[in-house]
Amino acid sequence: MAGKGLRERLAAGPVICAEGYLFELERRGYVQAGAFVPEAVLDHPEVVEQLHRDFVHAGSDVVEAFTYYAHREKLRIIGREAQLEDMNRQALRLAKRVADETGTLFAGDICNTNVYDPADAASQRAARAMFEEQVGWAAEAGVDFIVAETFSDAAEAKMALDAIKSAKLPAVVTMAIHRAPVTRDGMTPEDCCKMLADAGADVVGLNCIRGPRTMLPLIERIIAAVDVPVAALPVPYRTSEKEPTFQSLRDPNCDCLPSEMPFPVALDPMTCNRFEIAEFAKAAHALGARYLGVCCGAMPHHIRSVAEALGRKPPASRYSADMSKHAFFGTDHSLKPKNQAFSHEL
Repeated sequence: MAGKGLRERLAAGPVICAEGYLFELERRGYVQAGAFVPEAVLDHPEVVEQLHRDFVHAGSDVVEAFTYYAHREKLRIIGREAQLEDMNRQALRLAKRVADETGTLFAGDICNTNVYDPADAASQRAARAMFEEQVGWAAEAGVDFIVAETFSDAAEAKMALDAIKSAKLPAVVTMAIHRAPVTRDGMTPEDCCKMLADAGADVVGLNCIRGPRTMLPLIERIIAAVDVPVAALPVPYRTSEKEPTFQSLRDPNCDCLPSEMPFPVALDPMTCNRFEIAEFAKAAHALGARYLGVCCGAMPHHIRSVAEALGRKPPASRYSADMSKHAFFGTDHSLKPKNQAFSHEL
């Protein structure tokens, strides 16, 4: 599919997009939890570029520039607002280099501003200006499309979409649904996504916040409500009806947390394994979702599981597990029988 755009690829089959850069780089020691600002694109560009390669190796069809939270409000908080343009342009250069080399789609990225207030016109103007400058840099970099993600307010998402369409670029717009199964301004996910689709979004759906079990029912409702491809990118955590978001998860088996909330750096015991992610990908695709991936918490093996669940064999599949060769649990005829017999003692 090299050389094909987003719309053409979606017409031919599902598109896989790896997200989750913030959490993965935090685990590796290059991003600070809490602030969650992509400083690494300036401080450690080689690490960001390698993570792009790792996700493509695992099966991602998209290299998404690491500009999530690279906006004025977040950079103001950490005292690096003066580097706003440098950070965005550098992130776009890194992503473009990998996309060009691998024949994958090159995406820009914008997100919730944390300043938007439906009751404050000044905040709305500030949010729109933040979208426009990031979209402008992405357009200049030659992105194939722009992801507008993790919005809780439908109206803010619509504003971001307007900025993208003004630049004449395809748009993927995904909402984040918190504990209440509606947006912060009271729309159901399906009504919100229909509004965005009617306004010109090429792909609509959900990303982040909810894990596979609590996102899938909402995805089914969205698919029934819209006529454009639907995106489904959960966080890889075992959310439930009682605890539907990764912020609401609690770990009763750990008494050493600084607070009762394991989010964001102590979610390890609630992490989905690769089989759970594969089952989600199969189920979402069977419902009709066409733009699939994993958000905050994603690791390359999760993306490989999505790809393999869709019948693909990305380069990383060369190293997918093959327990038939295991010295104790394997079935290969050349293995030592005494070790196979001892497997029950392990």
